Amino acid sequence: MNLYRYTESETKKILKTMIIICDTREQNNQHIKSCLEKKSIPYQDKALNFGDYSAVIPAHPEMGILRPLLFDRSVVIERKGSLEELSGNLTQGRERFKDELIRSTGADVHLMIEGRGYEDIIKHNYQTKFSEKAFISSLFSLQCEFGLKLAFVEPEYSGLYIYWVLYYHVRNILLKG
Repeated sequence: MNLYRYTESETKKILKTMIIICDTREQNNQHIKSCLEKKSIPYQDKALNFGDYSAVIPAHPEMGILRPLLFDRSVVIERKGSLEELSGNLTQGRERFKDELIRSTGADVHLMIEGRGYEDIIKHNYQTKFSEKAFISSLFSLQCEFGLKLAFVEPEYSGLYIYWVLYYHVRNILLKG
C-alpha cells in the first residue's frame, strides 16, 4: 500500500479515528467487543475475505484521504478461541485453513490463540487426540510456510492485543508511506 508519508502529529490524529473491523462470520467474540467498548475503541462488523479482524481509517479529505483506507489486505488477525479449535483447524479442517492462508498471501497474518499457551501443547493440556508432536509440527510448519505471527493471549486481553497490533501496523504504514 503506497501512501503519502504523514508526520507524527498527522498520524496520531488519523489513528484516533481507526476502526477495528470484525468479520461477520466471527463467533463467540463478545468478550472482545466488550473490551473494545470499555476502552472506547470503535469497531464495525464487516465481511472479510480472510482473517477475523482488521482495520479501516475513515476518509479525512482535509488530510488527503478521500475515501476510507481498508487494511484488510495488509494485516489481519486470525483468532482461535482454544487449542481445541486450533487442533481441529490443523487436522480435519486443515485444507480449508490452508486455503484461507493462501488467500492471505501478501498480508501480515497474526494467529492469536486464546486461553492456553505453547507449554499446554507440549504437556497435552487440550481435549483432542492430536499428539503434541503432530500439533507442534503442523503449527510451526504453517508458521514457516505462510509467515504467521503466533501469539498466545488470555481472552480478557484479546481485544487490546487486536487493537495494538492493528494500531502499530497502520501507524507504520502512515509514517513510512
